Amino acid sequence: MTYLRRLTSGPKGENAGLFLILAVLILGFSIASPRFLTGANLGSMGFQMPLLGLLTLAMLAPILSGGLNLAIVYTANICGLTLAWTIMHFGGADAGIFAFVLGCVAAVIVGALAGAMMGAVIAYVGAHPILVSLAMMIFLRGLGEFLTRGRDISGFPDYMRVLGHGSLMAVPIPLILFGLVAFAWHILLRRTPHGFSTYMTGSNMQAAQYAGLNAKRTLVLIYALSGVLCAIAGILMAARFNSVRVGHGEAMLLITVLACFLGGIDPFGGHGRVVPVILALIILQVLSSGLNLIGANQHLATAVWGLFLIAVMVLRSDQSRQLILLFSRKDT
Repeated sequence: MTYLRRLTSGPKGENAGLFLILAVLILGFSIASPRFLTGANLGSMGFQMPLLGLLTLAMLAPILSGGLNLAIVYTANICGLTLAWTIMHFGGADAGIFAFVLGCVAAVIVGALAGAMMGAVIAYVGAHPILVSLAMMIFLRGLGEFLTRGRDISGFPDYMRVLGHGSLMAVPIPLILFGLVAFAWHILLRRTPHGFSTYMTGSNMQAAQYAGLNAKRTLVLIYALSGVLCAIAGILMAARFNSVRVGHGEAMLLITVLACFLGGIDPFGGHGRVVPVILALIILQVLSSGLNLIGANQHLATAVWGLFLIAVMVLRSDQSRQLILLFSRKDT
């Protein structure tokens, strides 16, 4: 019962609970399928998770600020299209590395601008983040479909395959990229003035302003950086799929929200950390891969993810905590 008390009280308890869930899943799937802990399956998970992880990190900061960014997938798509158009302009499959670098820079700028526009409307107009990001999502989707006529853009240089499918010392390069971005995101949120302002703004925007923080500028920067992460995800998406299309990764939007809440992010803002969210991503990836190996329908994994979210909300409710504390007192 002492452990249960720790499990429901604070970040260390949250991490312990997530590690426990992860251990149970790994043990269960290892027993159910001998292929689960093979190098091939672990490598496959290492290539699949980073894209979802980057989009989840892009969702994380807006939620911490008390908002939401529903446009992350279409921001990634439009940034991927920006990269694709740049490469096609310089010769498509024959384009040199300069075209790729220029396309990446242009994609990051587009992502930052899209995010900054949302942040500015939220901060200075006072519009609700859900409505603003929904409007941006619709705009980017329509713009992308208009410019591409709903078709794919493909035929990229071979060197892009290294980013999407390569490995360094048996570690997938997409996983290395995600690890570097996640570490930088952790430092930004926990060790910089911007991170402090993000948490303060999410806790109470008016109190943050009274404390002398520029909460409006913080919101603009939060959404701009979210757009930058979307751009990185869009670049990786192009390298992984060797094509770009409006609508790639649509199913990931709700899963990013699930990963954030499973990782202990407060839906009302002001509380949450990067590390538990990464653990939540690993849990979701293990669950998806394990169900796939035992022959379960992919739709079942989606249903189980939803049940996971419901279970987490129940366990973190005040009523559940009071029951656990009551039993722990009786135990002592």
